[in-house]
Amino acid sequence: MSEGHGEPNMLRKESVVNANVPTDSPVTDPGQVRGGNTDGNAGKFEGQRVKSGALKKAARYRSRSLSASSADSYSSTSYTGSSSDEDEGVQPHEKAIAAGQPNPPYCVRNVEQHAFGRREIEIAEQEMPGIMALRARAKDDKPLKEAKIVGCTHINAQTAVLIETLAALGATVRWAACNIYSTQNEVAAALAHAGFAIFAWRGESEEAFWWCIDQCCTPASSWQPNMILDDGGDATHLMLKKHPTAFKQIKGIVEESVTGVHRLYQLSKAGKLCVPAMNVNDSVTKTKFDNLYSCRESIIDALKRSTDIMFGGKQAVVCGYGEVGKGCCQALKALGSVVYVTEIDPICALQAAMDGFRVVKLTEVIRQVDIVITATGNKGVVTREHMERMKNGCIVCNMGHSNTEIDVHALRTPDLLWERVRSQVDHIIWPNDKRIVLLAEGRLANLCCSSLPSFVVSVTAATQALALIELYNAPQHRYKADVYLLPKKMDEYVASLHLPTFDAHLTELTDEQAKYLGLNKVGPFKPNYYRY
Repeated sequence: MSEGHGEPNMLRKESVVNANVPTDSPVTDPGQVRGGNTDGNAGKFEGQRVKSGALKKAARYRSRSLSASSADSYSSTSYTGSSSDEDEGVQPHEKAIAAGQPNPPYCVRNVEQHAFGRREIEIAEQEMPGIMALRARAKDDKPLKEAKIVGCTHINAQTAVLIETLAALGATVRWAACNIYSTQNEVAAALAHAGFAIFAWRGESEEAFWWCIDQCCTPASSWQPNMILDDGGDATHLMLKKHPTAFKQIKGIVEESVTGVHRLYQLSKAGKLCVPAMNVNDSVTKTKFDNLYSCRESIIDALKRSTDIMFGGKQAVVCGYGEVGKGCCQALKALGSVVYVTEIDPICALQAAMDGFRVVKLTEVIRQVDIVITATGNKGVVTREHMERMKNGCIVCNMGHSNTEIDVHALRTPDLLWERVRSQVDHIIWPNDKRIVLLAEGRLANLCCSSLPSFVVSVTAATQALALIELYNAPQHRYKADVYLLPKKMDEYVASLHLPTFDAHLTELTDEQAKYLGLNKVGPFKPNYYRY
């Protein structure tokens, strides 16, 4: 789709919508990448959405002209203007293949942007004390020596700090993006320039998305992966389906998202998970910090940058009151919004009610709210029927990992006009001129339309690194082919790495107090069943 480089005041016109609509939704069976199939759908993964010819021809799209300055100003996760959706048409991997490099050492949008990316990484390092402390403490021991890690996460300045930490601890990595819109092009360029095998750019096509992941997963004479760090489960599933023999050589998988963890448990239940996996998403340092505090700050940033909205007096509904939903509700309430919550879980619903939020069904408030935010990890939460009933100008966005929560596919019909306003901001216009504002095409809004607070990401990054170290160095029979939680002692260690930033001083138990509580003086301080 065009990002808005047309002529000013252009009239509505018919446009063919790309058949391969990019999606980061869960895929149950990745199948084969291009070249592996012989049928007419070669190059497509099973589960990939393909539009009918009639829909492609009938769907309408309109771009609005953007000046260079406005494109730069609202470019997601970038302050340099280098991550704007430019150079459309030819994807970087197509250029590499055309140049006779089907397996290039890296593939990014423009490696010449590396200087800008390096500055952003250096800024992130200053705000990520925990992961930097871990790097300093463990770099001499090299606990990840000879580890070969496939990474599939969001690629931004904070991830770059993690990648360079893993390398400092002895690992070799190959990295792809788990979301087609969250990559900072200049950061990917900086990593590629530093010698890392990075395969990612902002605005990947769906074919490119899977090609990039496959570049990381495919075994070669010089690359036999033995660890996976995943966000959403795409690398895990592709490698399991396409490279089952190599998958059995994996020593451990670390997964950080609700979606990916759900898929791991599905594999385990079906008896297909033949390697141990660590559920980082449900570790205390991920759930109670990244999911809550990161979303509490980044949801406001995402909405402000993309829509310039004022929150005071606005009515918002947040679907889901888990840690992500709690963070979003707290932020909106603090700025004066009237906030409603939808929930399926009576415990979460009771929490919302006692926090001062009205718990409603979406149909009860859909006509009056100004903002709709999904944070459930589910599918079909906001349907076409809901969007038909929304008021003019309602903002719709998703804070969950996958783009399944909002039924965006139901909006790609001949009667609706898509108008690109800014990068990752679309107006969906009805025949009566009613419009809703859709952010990031239903993908993760706080990464597509904003930047994340680096300090909170430092907590998650340190947790991920420790999980990799634990699985990689564990004795052969410590972990079976199942899904595990991070040991609580490691959660406490991650937290301790970040306390010096606040000049925080922990109280120490006396011998008598430790005996009374039945604890070791150095922890862990809470039983596994304790809920923080």
